[in-house]
Amino acid sequence: MEIKSEVSKNPGAKEFEALLKEDLKKRDLKEGNIIKATISEIGKKYVFVDLKAKSEGIIPIEEFKISKEFQDLKVGSKIDVYLERIESFKTGEIVVSREKARRMSQWVKMQKAFESQEEVEGVITNKVKGGMVVNVNSCLCFLPGSQISTTPLKNFEIDKLMNKPLNFIVVKCDKARGNLVVSRRAILEKSRNEGLEKVLAKIKVGDIVEGKCKAILDWGAFIDLDGADGLCHVTDLAYSRVKKTSDLLSVGQTMKFKVIKIDAQTKRISLGIKQMFPDPYEDLDKKYKVGDICKAVVTKCLEYGVFAKISENLEGLIHQSELSFTKKNVQPSKILSPSQEIKVRIIEIDTSKRRISLSYRQTLENPWDVVTKKSPVGSVVNCKVNNISDFGLFVSIESSDLIGMIHFKDLAWNENDQNLKKFKKNDSFKAKILEIDKEKEKIRLGLKQLEKSPFDYFKDENLKIGSIITVAVKEILPKKGIRVVIGNNENLITTIKKSDLALNVQDQRETIFQPGNRLDCAIVDLKPEQSKVVLSVKEKERIENEEAIKKFGKEGKSSGQSLKSIFGKVLGSKKKDKKKDKEDK
Repeated sequence: MEIKSEVSKNPGAKEFEALLKEDLKKRDLKEGNIIKATISEIGKKYVFVDLKAKSEGIIPIEEFKISKEFQDLKVGSKIDVYLERIESFKTGEIVVSREKARRMSQWVKMQKAFESQEEVEGVITNKVKGGMVVNVNSCLCFLPGSQISTTPLKNFEIDKLMNKPLNFIVVKCDKARGNLVVSRRAILEKSRNEGLEKVLAKIKVGDIVEGKCKAILDWGAFIDLDGADGLCHVTDLAYSRVKKTSDLLSVGQTMKFKVIKIDAQTKRISLGIKQMFPDPYEDLDKKYKVGDICKAVVTKCLEYGVFAKISENLEGLIHQSELSFTKKNVQPSKILSPSQEIKVRIIEIDTSKRRISLSYRQTLENPWDVVTKKSPVGSVVNCKVNNISDFGLFVSIESSDLIGMIHFKDLAWNENDQNLKKFKKNDSFKAKILEIDKEKEKIRLGLKQLEKSPFDYFKDENLKIGSIITVAVKEILPKKGIRVVIGNNENLITTIKKSDLALNVQDQRETIFQPGNRLDCAIVDLKPEQSKVVLSVKEKERIENEEAIKKFGKEGKSSGQSLKSIFGKVLGSKKKDKKKDKEDK
């Protein structure tokens, strides 16, 4: 307390304080203004500047490196800085900024350029996320990636634009956020529109112009018409199908085009090459007719078919189904190849849809005609197993590309589906052709037809419908009936239904039979050509009843008596005789 009182009473201290306040007023240090400062020291991270204040200002060295000023910095040189705060709340130091000073000095100029849409000159300094940084008179602006050029540029093309003076237009000026956005694309479009107006004044639809290919895309090419750009779509390159634009055009190539359309609103110019030549579909009906066979060259193979050129700028499609008689789902490239010369038949001409359908297989010999002539129904041919399914064998016929089928019922006369297990892929054997359907393209063959039919047994034994035969029980089918063997021939097996096992319903039980039992039955239906025979025990009993009625009682039959009543009389008389004999005894 004593020291403070002494200092306060010291008249020299009061005088110094007054002089300091007066000096600070003369220096005009106001926050928010641009003031002159002298560089006092250049460090590794900061640049120190003298503002003639109570402390030096500190500026991060990055603010000088971004604007490319760091190389020219020297101690003692004067620069403009922006005074943010005379005294920081945290450190008590003076806060200044070189970047904000540059922005404020250039802001007025940039705002005028934005309002008048004047061009400004700048240099692309470095890349940032979403675009580039442009230095315009020491003012850093943002250049979006979409505003660099009228067309997308690759990285090496962007690198060529960096560190070179270029003209830009200010498209956004936000003073509150300190945001400046420039565009190079707007200048390019402006110059392009000026050149487009000159070109449009010279050309019209139908003119033949010369242009240079400047860019190629999958769907077309952009053509430079000496100041204006035109588009040649891929469908306008040729009357034939073009897969890629690069197949016919290359960047830098100069050739002639025909102006086919000019859009007055968008000022787009559409060009074409094929329009300079006559349309091959004009008077096509006079040159070609359905059914004609002509030479063709395969141009391309696709999954669904093959395109073949029958004349200049005229192509037709050979569908996959018209490539081969036998190979239905084969890859077209496995049958034909590009540049291959072939013969084709014209099967359809549709000038409205500009489409021609061709057939390759119709120019070849039909294998179905060949097999019908060489191996008609009933012929025996050599076969090889290609595939085995649940219902039969698919076999290839020797000396032919055709595939036939042998159903499992045609493998053996017993018609057992287990017979399929006896065969494997690539097995070879002989088979008999049973049916050829040319329209449905099917061939049916059989193995059992090579042997004598077991149904010849009925012919040899002179059996017919109504005949009584003896059969042996082979298998019991629960609730269905029994399987029996006819004539001791294991290949002649049929089923007797449960309802045909007896005349009386109570006796229609399959459980009363055992494998090996022999029984008599009647033939109800017989069709040897269809390998069909139907047997019935019930029918046999009915026939025997009729015969018994005929034999034992014509009267009974005429009077309407039944077999029971007839046999009842006979049995009754025998019982009476026995009763009399007992009484006599």
